[in-house]
Amino acid sequence: MSTLVVNGKSREVHAGPDMPLLWVLRDKLGLTGTKFGCGVGLCGACTVHIDGTPTRSCSTPLSAVAGKKITTIEGLSRKSDHPVQHAWLMHDTPQCGYCQSGQIMSAAALLAKNKNPNDADIDAAMAGNICRCGTYAEIRAAIHTAAKLMHKVI
Repeated sequence: MSTLVVNGKSREVHAGPDMPLLWVLRDKLGLTGTKFGCGVGLCGACTVHIDGTPTRSCSTPLSAVAGKKITTIEGLSRKSDHPVQHAWLMHDTPQCGYCQSGQIMSAAALLAKNKNPNDADIDAAMAGNICRCGTYAEIRAAIHTAAKLMHKVI
């Protein structure tokens, strides 16, 4: 049995130490907002925050997250009102939506460290997130909007 801190709550799971965090979140804890994409950490659909750092949960074993804070898309905000989530809706960013939770988690991590990113900063931070529908221009615009919203909120 392992104890994890997920979205601010201590959770106990029965899983082997090599089980990927993605499957612990989805299958053991019922947090299905984090998506399976490629299974090897290349597409970014499974991105969560581990101690504030965007991390691919499909290639992170359970043993690697002991004692660390894990945040999933469900834990980003209580009422889905994080500035990035607002901006995503304002820009009508998702098409199929499959990659969007990973995109949002990467964008939120960027804005937590860089309150006013330029296009190059955004492109660098988002480079590991693939969008099958090609909404990269909308994603970049939404991140700029989210940065502005954060200045109003903070």
